[in-house]
Amino acid sequence: MTKGKQEIVLAVLIACEIALFSVTGQNFFSLGNFFECIRLGVEIGLLSLALTPVIVTGGIDLSVGSMMGLCAVSFGWLWHDAGIPIGVAVLLTLVISLLGGALNGALIARLNVSPLIVTLGTYSLFRGLAEGITMGAKNYSGFPGGFLFLGQGYLGGVVPTQTVFLVAAVVGFWLLLHRSVVGRALYAIGHGLEGARYAAIPVKRRIGLVYLLSGLASGVAAIVYVAHLGQAKSDAGTGYELIAITAVVLGGTSIFGGSGSIGGTLLGLVAIVVLQNGLRLSGWPAELAGILTGVLLAVTIALERAGRKGRWTMAAIAAAGAVVLGFSVAAGHAGGAGTITIGVMPKAKGDPYFISCRVGAEEAAKQLHVNLIWDGPTGLDAAKQNEVIEGWITRHVDAISVSVENAAGISTVLRKARAQGIKVTTWDADAEADARDYFINQATPQAIGNTLIDETARVMHGSGEFAIITGALSAANQNIWISFMRQRVKEKYPGLELVTVRPSDDDRDKAFEETQTLLKVYPNIKTIVGISAPAVPGAGEAVKQSGREDVQVIGLSLPNLCKPYVHGGSIEAVVLWNTKDLGYLAVWAPAALARGTLRAGQSTLKAGRLGVVKIEGDQIILGAPVIFRKDNIDRFNF
Repeated sequence: MTKGKQEIVLAVLIACEIALFSVTGQNFFSLGNFFECIRLGVEIGLLSLALTPVIVTGGIDLSVGSMMGLCAVSFGWLWHDAGIPIGVAVLLTLVISLLGGALNGALIARLNVSPLIVTLGTYSLFRGLAEGITMGAKNYSGFPGGFLFLGQGYLGGVVPTQTVFLVAAVVGFWLLLHRSVVGRALYAIGHGLEGARYAAIPVKRRIGLVYLLSGLASGVAAIVYVAHLGQAKSDAGTGYELIAITAVVLGGTSIFGGSGSIGGTLLGLVAIVVLQNGLRLSGWPAELAGILTGVLLAVTIALERAGRKGRWTMAAIAAAGAVVLGFSVAAGHAGGAGTITIGVMPKAKGDPYFISCRVGAEEAAKQLHVNLIWDGPTGLDAAKQNEVIEGWITRHVDAISVSVENAAGISTVLRKARAQGIKVTTWDADAEADARDYFINQATPQAIGNTLIDETARVMHGSGEFAIITGALSAANQNIWISFMRQRVKEKYPGLELVTVRPSDDDRDKAFEETQTLLKVYPNIKTIVGISAPAVPGAGEAVKQSGREDVQVIGLSLPNLCKPYVHGGSIEAVVLWNTKDLGYLAVWAPAALARGTLRAGQSTLKAGRLGVVKIEGDQIILGAPVIFRKDNIDRFNF
């Protein structure tokens, strides 16, 4: 099939997506959502456009996402820590991106090292440098409004400001690839490297140029990303390289080089962005985007192969099958009708803690007859949280209730939701106070910190070394708990010594590895305190395997996750609240706000089976934490 025919096939599939989501997605087919799709696609679009000439030459650049992360934190450091004016910081960040691209180009073009090997190496190098600058914990925020306008503002009150960057990149790369001698040389290199050399094409300079531009595009994408989210952190751009490559290949660019177009890449980008946006507005699980992107890629390739062999009947059947699949997904995942719609977001959908919270959320939604949308990232990802909330704003949900991964990063979009009349609550972890109506607090941070330290002191008889394994070093709520834990040690238990705080990224296996390391590095350690649900059983397993009967684990986790270790002796105590009740309140409170039964100034709230819960200012308090030990843990099932 010719390039033009393949682009037509992809355009037809995009039309099928639009038709489907126009029926199933609330406010999908609207001018506002059209521009929201543009906003959603700018960063990935910049990377996709830059990767098109790279792949046309037969190369690959796996480092663009990591370069985004490095540029983001470099920009944050230059402005926040070094005190450099923001305009100069932007220019210096772009210089850093050019240097990164030049490094890739020099290794590939001058030393003839495989692009896959080089960019796989710089993928790790750039991300490692970004994490080194921030120690994996520091987020830069508080950027001036003029800069944030680049990612959050609208030209004429309608067009997102970052559209300008995308349009400029489209025009620039189109001229380069399709209307210049350089572009013809790139296609020649992709068709055959040696043949291009015999044709007197300066192969090394041309290959170096495309990687230089790839680095520059990553830097621009990083600036837009920071302006959009209002924060700069080391995990910016994580996974973006794979989505960008998918858009390029989906658009018909051959992964072996020699063919491809900017128009095709734009169609590939549109197909992915429309799919992600449509799923959100239809209230379907976000993880379907990855599955259906793979299906879309497979169907497009199948259509291309069928068309090349003249099997258009097969192609038509495949296209029809794709549409039927889409409607089947719609039927299987359409949300139930309710008088109001509430979007509830956990930090990470796959975390057992939040899986337990969901049970209570669904119970409350059923009792209140509300339409519950439970969605969010599958891992700790502040950027994904923002994207989901943007979709809920476009959908005009009645209320949003979110467990916040990064307060500074999410507060801007929550303010946008409130400005449009959407009620906003946070739960488990808070945003900035002016970004929400109420915070549903599972227990006061001081009560959590004091209880954990009191248990630690009891286990250690008031003296000795202990360590903390947290979920993420950037988690705002966990950092507050740690601050109260330090304060409690200072005020009441001077014999206790906190030797280190280590992250587990809410991953049980990483908590296991961190505990193994702690036992070796700090041989006198007596207690490991885990303050995320997966960290406690992970640490318990490590202590169990070590045979160290002199070391105990305590922490915040689910009783069901820890029962074997509590009975086995490696976990002494688990401190937590009833997670089902927390999820229940995370739906009940925003529903009360949306229906007008919860108003500012109230001191109590009638919350169904929970009875009357206290309200302290703008915080709704679930209650005091519970301590689960060997003698009572079997009475609880969550």
